[in-house]
Amino acid sequence: MCFGLYHNGKQIGFARMITDGATFGYLCDVFIDTTYRGKGLSKWLMQTLLQHPDLQGLRRISLATKDAHGLYEQVGFKPLNDADRFMQIKRENPYTG
Repeated sequence: MCFGLYHNGKQIGFARMITDGATFGYLCDVFIDTTYRGKGLSKWLMQTLLQHPDLQGLRRISLATKDAHGLYEQVGFKPLNDADRFMQIKRENPYTG
């Protein structure tokens, strides 16, 4: 599910929720154009996204962030309390031959 944020016809923000529609969602690709940052738009976008009717039955919504922990905590995200259950395959540069 893709969510766009627009001002005067220009896209200034975006977020994507990858979900199976039943139990799990992964929030990714969140951005606000630098010109529009500091106006509360990130928080508003997250609140709006999380209120979407198609996301209300999910048991878990996850994300990864480098530096926006404070934003996500404001809308209910918490650090993993069972991180030892999660595993990953991380490819540092999958686009090289």
